[in-house]
Amino acid sequence: MDCRYASAWLHAAIRPGTDEAFALIATEVGAATTQAFLDAFAATVPAGKHVALLLDGAGWHTARAITVPDNVSLVFLPPYSPELNPVERVWLYLRERYLSLRLFADLDAVIHGCRNAWNRLLDEPGRIASLTDYPYLRKVGIS
Repeated sequence: MDCRYASAWLHAAIRPGTDEAFALIATEVGAATTQAFLDAFAATVPAGKHVALLLDGAGWHTARAITVPDNVSLVFLPPYSPELNPVERVWLYLRERYLSLRLFADLDAVIHGCRNAWNRLLDEPGRIASLTDYPYLRKVGIS
């Protein structure tokens, strides 16, 4: 029996209550991947705008080696509170609909599966907005 496995991680930034989203697929997690994601995401932020990015306290999100781009602020959620993070519902949706109970032949197929799942989500108008419209974010003016 072959017990090898390969993994890919989908890193994303979403604007709660909208369908605006950015994603990066990586084959590892760590400070270098987080830095690559932050740099790529920051490059998509319009000139003169500043964004707050909600994150959990994963070690790779808080590593000292990370340099946060000037147009992004990191806002860390309290420990053990995934219910406060809108993107968690996006992950659940993707796993339930497109990624769970799938067998991929190799790492390239895993990456393709992640890309396909993300693109299918983007092809559903209003889906990201409905998954991420958290009332507490509207109360503090995040949208």
